[in-house]
This record gives sequence, C-alpha cells and structure tokens, in this order.
Amino acid sequence: MSHHISAPFFPMTRHRRINILRSIIGLEKNTTSHVEKLISGAGALLGIACIYCVTAYLAQQGVLSSPTSTLIVASMGASAVLLFAVPHGALSQPWALVGGHLGSALIGVCCAILIPNLLLSAAFAVGLAICFMHYFRCIHPPGGATALSAVIGGSTVHELGFYFILAPVLINVVTILAVAILFNSLFSWRRYPAYFSKKHYTDKITQTADRQIELTQEDFAAAMLEVDSYIDITSEGLIELLELAKFHAEKNTTHPHTIQPGHYYSNGKLGNLWSVRHVVDASQPEEKAQVIYKVVAGQSAYETGICSLEEFVQWARFEVVQHNQQWIKPIQND
Repeated sequence: MSHHISAPFFPMTRHRRINILRSIIGLEKNTTSHVEKLISGAGALLGIACIYCVTAYLAQQGVLSSPTSTLIVASMGASAVLLFAVPHGALSQPWALVGGHLGSALIGVCCAILIPNLLLSAAFAVGLAICFMHYFRCIHPPGGATALSAVIGGSTVHELGFYFILAPVLINVVTILAVAILFNSLFSWRRYPAYFSKKHYTDKITQTADRQIELTQEDFAAAMLEVDSYIDITSEGLIELLELAKFHAEKNTTHPHTIQPGHYYSNGKLGNLWSVRHVVDASQPEEKAQVIYKVVAGQSAYETGICSLEEFVQWARFEVVQHNQQWIKPIQND
C-alpha cells in the first residue's frame, strides 16, 4: 500500500528569486567554452578590420568614390556578432546577410529620397525592410540598421544616393562574408555556412536515427556542451519543441491503408534519413500494384523512383501536406 507524503513548505529562497528574475529578463546560461568565446571575438575583430582595409584600399585606388566617413556601415558590427558568435544561426547564413543588407539598403535609400519628413522616412525604412526580409526569407537584424543608416546618415550618405548600396554596403557585405567563410573553416565544429557544419555530426545522428531513445533534459545539456557554439534558442525552448513534436508524433503513427496519386507521404524519420515522396502514379494491375513517386524533400530530394505498392506502404508512415513551407500531418477534426 503506497502512501503519499506531502512535501514540506519551503519559503522562496534568495537563490530561487534570482533564478526567476534571470528567466524573466532572459539571462540565459552560455555553455560555450572560453576558447569558443575568444574565437568569436577574434573573428569579429578580423572581419571588421578587413572591411575597413578593403574599402579604404578601393577608395585610395579611385575605384570607389565614397567619402572616408562612409567606408564602413555601423550595422556591420551587428553582422559580425552573428557571423562569428552565432555562425550556425538561421539569421547568420549567407542569404540572410546579403539579402538582408542589400534589400534594406535599397529600401532605406528610396525612403530617404521619397519621404522628406525624417521621422516618417526612418520609420518606413525600418518597417518596410522588415517586411522585405520576411517575404524574401532573409531576416538579418542588422539589415534594419542599414535601412536606418541610409535615412539618418546625414548629407554625406544622402549625396551617395543609390551608390550607397554598392559602396559601402555591398563591399562591406562581400568582405565580411568572405572572412566568415575562411575564418570559421579553420575550426571543425564551426563551419560556415551552417550546411557544412551539419556534416560534422552526420555519423553520430545516423547511428541513433533508427533507435527509439527517450531524450532527457540532461541529454540536451550534454549535446549543447558538445556543440560548443552559441545556439540562438534556450534549452527550455528546445525541450518545449521536443514535447510538442512528441505530441504530434502520437497522431497517425500507423502506416496508411491506401496510397493515392497526387498525395504526399513521409517516412517519419529524423535528420538525414527523413524524406517526403510525392505519388505521381499508383497503378494497380491484377498481379502486382506499383507506385511511381518523386522525392520532394529530405534524403535523395528531386529523385524519382518506382516500387511495389506493398514496399511503399511499408516505407510510408503517414500522409503529409505542406503548410507555410513546412511538411506537417493533415489537420484532422476530432
């Protein structure tokens, strides 16, 4: 016979209050090593120095007509933080960097020219830049500062007009991108772009992909320590995503009974083993039914294949649909 023993009441300690306050203001633990922190700082130092040297050299050679005061855009400091401190983050990737800065610079210049009121011009520049980065999938926070610089940069920047997009913005962006690729390639755990970093962990992920393992908070902590790179999400956020994923995993876990042409199916795996197939045709002759499919996402993407209906049913774990560029299970009404 089991007995429930109630826990004694403990008043909130000073340490507990500090932890709550830390959570409220977002002061998270940084699991990166001292070496990683110093590498991030060194990369940013090198990146900014190279930007200034390259732009100054081009100006001295007469290639650029930019005044000395506009050799470097202030927002490059923020980009340096992302590229060298968070090299694997979505906001740090090449398209986010290039598209975010250039698109925002164009919007900023247009607002400065078309809207004479400084307040409205600055506000529209940042707001429209954010919309642009959203729709073109190149969200890069420093891009908002670039748009703002085009408006409030003063007469020196205004005189450049659309040339501001080329020099200094484009020159700055190309330089810091090149430095980020070369500098981060020196360290196996922080390859840049993030695509190359994923390959560093492929073997370990593949080894565990087919095993049913219950993940714990301690596992997440150990994984973040092993990565040794700043991840722009808290461990609590990762665990919450895992719990939500497990909740969705409990739905439609059985293999589909019918395979319909034009529909999409997933094998339900994780990482490099995951894939989504589009059924092009599902013929059903008297002796043996066959399925013609095209892989539209994941492993072997864009390849086509043919297999028996029985093999496809065993491969397919559930049907999926695309929503906001993500593959999810169809929403079912209970």
